Amino acid sequence: MIDTSQFKLGLVFEDDGQIVQIINYQHHRKSQSAAVYRTTLRVLATNNVIERSYASGTKFREVPVTKREKTYSYDEGGKAVFMDNETYEQVFYPKELLGPAAKFLTENMEVLGVYVDGKLTSIELPANVVLTVTSSEPGVKGDSVSNMNKKATLETGLEISVPLFVKEGDRIRVDTRNSEYMERVKE
Repeated sequence: MIDTSQFKLGLVFEDDGQIVQIINYQHHRKSQSAAVYRTTLRVLATNNVIERSYASGTKFREVPVTKREKTYSYDEGGKAVFMDNETYEQVFYPKELLGPAAKFLTENMEVLGVYVDGKLTSIELPANVVLTVTSSEPGVKGDSVSNMNKKATLETGLEISVPLFVKEGDRIRVDTRNSEYMERVKE
């Protein structure tokens, strides 16, 4: 059992029969009232985000979380197929549960499968990936006063903003958390 004093980002616990993960939390205490923890939680079964408040000292069942390396293989219908790097078995995971992260998947990409109570609940991508620019508008020199950006489409179909000097065929590093350009990669 854990209580509210042990809250930390990423902690997974059971609340009212739902397995939830802490995305954000704050400890509040007003002068004459008891302390309260305000939390933003992700329900792992549905990927929905909810907000809850808990009185200080409330106890919960901590849920065991394990992570196992997987390799992305291919798409089949509405599911992404991953190979478990330990057992070599194929795991089918619904793409709608991946959300925007599905646009970063490339063949043979290494990811982490997050297992809660022995059940695969989510897929964690690396913090950044290297992708090839398949199309972009040409940048015009002297067209800017400061840092100007243009739209570029990447090999996975993802469209992001890149600096004017990036052209078709360039390999760029993209942050998977916010879909932002990081740098051009020279290989």
